Amino acid sequence: MIKSKHALRTAIVAGAGVIAVMLSGCASGGGSTATTTSAAASSSYTDAACASGASTDKSLVVGSILPITGSLAYLNPPELAGVGLAVSDINAAGGVDGKDACVLATDSGDSTDLTISTASAQKLIAAKVSVAIGAASSSVSLNVVDSFASAKIVQISPANTSAKLSGYGPFYFRTAPPDSVQGSALGQLITGDGNAKVAFLVFNDSYGTGLRDFTQKSIEASGGTVVYGGKGNGQEFPPGQTTFSSEVTAAKATTPDAIVILAFDETKSIIPELKAQGVDLSKVYLSDGNTADYSKDFEAGTLTSAQGTIPGAYPADEFKGKLVSWYKDTQNAALGDFSYAPEAYDATTLSALAALKAKSTVSADIQAQLAAVSGASGKGTKCKSYAECAPLVTAGTDIQYVGQSGVGPFNSHNEPSSAFIGIYKFDKDNKPVWQSAIEGQTSY
Repeated sequence: MIKSKHALRTAIVAGAGVIAVMLSGCASGGGSTATTTSAAASSSYTDAACASGASTDKSLVVGSILPITGSLAYLNPPELAGVGLAVSDINAAGGVDGKDACVLATDSGDSTDLTISTASAQKLIAAKVSVAIGAASSSVSLNVVDSFASAKIVQISPANTSAKLSGYGPFYFRTAPPDSVQGSALGQLITGDGNAKVAFLVFNDSYGTGLRDFTQKSIEASGGTVVYGGKGNGQEFPPGQTTFSSEVTAAKATTPDAIVILAFDETKSIIPELKAQGVDLSKVYLSDGNTADYSKDFEAGTLTSAQGTIPGAYPADEFKGKLVSWYKDTQNAALGDFSYAPEAYDATTLSALAALKAKSTVSADIQAQLAAVSGASGKGTKCKSYAECAPLVTAGTDIQYVGQSGVGPFNSHNEPSSAFIGIYKFDKDNKPVWQSAIEGQTSY
């Protein structure tokens, strides 16, 4: 593991109904992750699925390894939409040197059954894809990252945050920030709300324990104390656990001011147990793994005023409208969650720009140019879309792709040099509503 630090720009942030916290504000927009937008795309979309036998000789083959099944399946629609919309936009702008892009979609599953991701990775490797977009889970990526690297296939995750993946290797990139950024923001949010004693309910997963460690460090740096579930106490629970009476009883016995739940689908069992034991759920904090729409899972009002964080700036209305239209046109379904859609879109677009710069859709060639098109040199001309950036790349101009997620250029660890963390508060319908965003920077 590579230890990382970050600097947060500090100021007073005010969001609708939010207690002000010492974090830097970014007016990126607002609304619930479960609310669609009225903005409409200008044209219909197709899913651009790869035909049988598609190869990098004729196409930019974008392989996706995203959670179609498992505890993170709720993240598949927005991430799939991000990849699919990017491919549609790339093709509408002429493709990569005249070659259309296509998508070869596979299932990443989750960490409870790693055979799913293993099989999907082998399918993408056998197809010699130009890039593999995914996985959503850090633990799943840790299961497949070496296989992709050995095959010289670049992997870009739109959602991995585990510090174990920072600088993992030359073929692994991510457009989501590491947990050092989210952990510090979450810790400052918790203590900024006046909570001095904090309990963690955290699963024994690289994502959960890694984010816990950074959040705990932030809490303690602000003068708070972790009274249950802290680092080194051995109080984590295994992924997939379904009953939590003993854990909630033990955490409650420490009389915490706030409880932080770091888990995935297990959250749906933890919340009812907390409620049954009389815990004030407005003092519960979640993170990107479980800050989700629970309107169909819990009685109305259950999570009112509980808070959570999700890496990424809240997407602009125009972009959300295009995502909604793409998903409706291609999947015949409504899209109500936009988590990691901007990061998935940017990962795909960066891959196409790198291919254009490399004059090749072979993965190893794309890998060599990814940092350059992200603007790592600090000297590139800023451009905001594939249509805007592609002519510059073709003309030999250095660029800095400034995409939808608001992340900075790749640093030496192949992850964003800066990124936004969104703060959400749950409404009476148990839906997370965007309040504000803070910007953090990574340094090593």
